[in-house]
Amino acid sequence: HVQLVESGGGSAQVGGSLTLSCVVSGPNQGNYCLGWFRQAPGKEREGVVAIGSDGNTHYADSVKGRFTISKDSAKDTIYLQLNSLKPEDTAIYYCAADRCPAVVAGAPRYWGQGTQVTVS
Repeated sequence: HVQLVESGGGSAQVGGSLTLSCVVSGPNQGNYCLGWFRQAPGKEREGVVAIGSDGNTHYADSVKGRFTISKDSAKDTIYLQLNSLKPEDTAIYYCAADRCPAVVAGAPRYWGQGTQVTVS
């Protein structure tokens, strides 16, 4: 099955930046949608951004203009550039993979272990 490993979380100041990475491996992963989700303490998990195998992207309104997803197919890696960070961006960030309807619905089958982002 598909495996995902995130890295790059950490602490940042308000207005600062971080870059998250997610290495994706496994069968058929090149045909899947990939997405970033986050879960803040005491809150439900929410979708941040998704990218299709065709490169089309869909961002949550809360991060539009501040976060950017990109994909390096040669490295089987997706990135999430987080700019203009706010305290409310503090959360565990997860990358995930599945067919696009599942990712868009917030219910992909394959998840990474998560990486903590703290903004203060």
